[in-house]
Amino acid sequence: MASATDTTKREGLRAVLSSRIAQIIFIWNFAGLAILVLGVLLLTEMRAGLTDAQFRNLRTQGELITNLLIETGTVQGDPYPYINEPAVREVLRRLLPPIAEGGRPGTGGPRVRVFAEDGRPIADTDVIYDRLEEQPLALGEESNIGARIESAARRVEYLRITPWRPSITTEEELERGLRGEISRGERLNEKGERVVSVTLPLRRVQAVLGVVTLESADVERILVAERASMIPFVLGATVVIFLSSLLLALFIAGPLRRLSAAADSLRLTGSTRLALPEISKRKDEIGALSHSLEQMTDALADRIDANERFAADVSHEIKNPLASIRSAVASARSAQTPEQQSQMLGIVAQDVVRLDRLITDIARASRIEAETARGDLGQVDLGTLLFEIARAYETPPGETAHAHVVFRGARPDGALVIGQAGPLGQVFRNLIDNARSFSPEGGTVAVSVAVVKTKDAQVVRAMVEDEGPGIPPENLETIFQRFYTQRPKGTAFGGSSGLGLSIARQIVTAHGGAIHAENLVGADSDSRRSPDS
Repeated sequence: MASATDTTKREGLRAVLSSRIAQIIFIWNFAGLAILVLGVLLLTEMRAGLTDAQFRNLRTQGELITNLLIETGTVQGDPYPYINEPAVREVLRRLLPPIAEGGRPGTGGPRVRVFAEDGRPIADTDVIYDRLEEQPLALGEESNIGARIESAARRVEYLRITPWRPSITTEEELERGLRGEISRGERLNEKGERVVSVTLPLRRVQAVLGVVTLESADVERILVAERASMIPFVLGATVVIFLSSLLLALFIAGPLRRLSAAADSLRLTGSTRLALPEISKRKDEIGALSHSLEQMTDALADRIDANERFAADVSHEIKNPLASIRSAVASARSAQTPEQQSQMLGIVAQDVVRLDRLITDIARASRIEAETARGDLGQVDLGTLLFEIARAYETPPGETAHAHVVFRGARPDGALVIGQAGPLGQVFRNLIDNARSFSPEGGTVAVSVAVVKTKDAQVVRAMVEDEGPGIPPENLETIFQRFYTQRPKGTAFGGSSGLGLSIARQIVTAHGGAIHAENLVGADSDSRRSPDS
């Protein structure tokens, strides 16, 4: 069991690391680290600043040493001055301190060399003090990682990463110095080290007796030390970036892969609902995405269920007139008199009209549902919309109507809702038509709109009131079901499909609203029915 679990974990980790998102995370995170490390290794600005400072320092020291050597290391001979070579070496021995015992190379000051007029070396501080190249031994107490890294950096003489080319040679320095010029530059010494060098003429009166050259490798050594000191930080940053990239890959690529697998499983198995509670509980964008996908599949599943119920209801409603037609046709065949046959044919004609109206209303309901689902939402002025609808029902002069439609009150301003004007207009046309069919002869259907402020928000309330006989209290909710109809006595059977109020509720619910019916008792104690949306 443990082996199977470990195998599953390894396969899951391998799958995450093979993800394109995980690869992008690793590549760009380490690309940023590489750029940072490269910038640290180049240290271009730091190197330029150190080099300029070292040039100034060497020139200052060189001028002091040259002035001292002119006073104590040269002789005004007859007829020409000359260099006292032993005196020059003694001055350098006393003037420049040797490397401190146990110190690192470069801590004893710059290397100073004096050349004669013919280019022959006269004095060299490395020779005077018998400087030898030191190779530090591995010490037993260097057990910590920092000491080991520093020791390894010292064993590696230089990290030659910065593009570099010598700016001057020793021969050029001597040539310029013997011409009386002060020269400076960077070059390689005989040990292969990068050194900063300054050469000054050793001049007595107007005669150039030789040159003094000062060189220092401290700039490169400082850069090497700085680079070596960055190694622990680079290693630490590498570990942190790797772990953070791995966590990002696990927390992003892993859940996305699971969402993709769940969607594929949904498609292959024929399921209609997506359930990933462990991902949906996350308080981030991936959790929000999972929650949205679950809500989307739930909405699709609800729509599929509603369509299945609608298909079952349609099948049931169509079977009734078909059964009536079948029965009437059979009765007409066996009728004995023309009057009986005519009666049966009348029933058939009535059921055909009923069936035609039923199919027409079903098609209209399907079309409205499709328009509501696919249409774009926008701001709709519900006050203006109902005012125009009420005007469309006005009775032309000289004509009589079964029931009059009026817009009650002033048209309100700011009665704005988010939705689709077409489906919303269909809602109120259905309500008005339904109210007119229940109104008595010469009755009034009143339409009104109001903006109501509640403790939570501001809502728009629209009402359609009629003077009909009212609705039994137990049927106030039933009337919104598909194919439900309860007509007054004396109304022709089959005159209504029972889809008007069902369509109205469907549209209102899709727009985030609510619709209900209630009986109103006025001052004259007449019951009135009032769908309120």
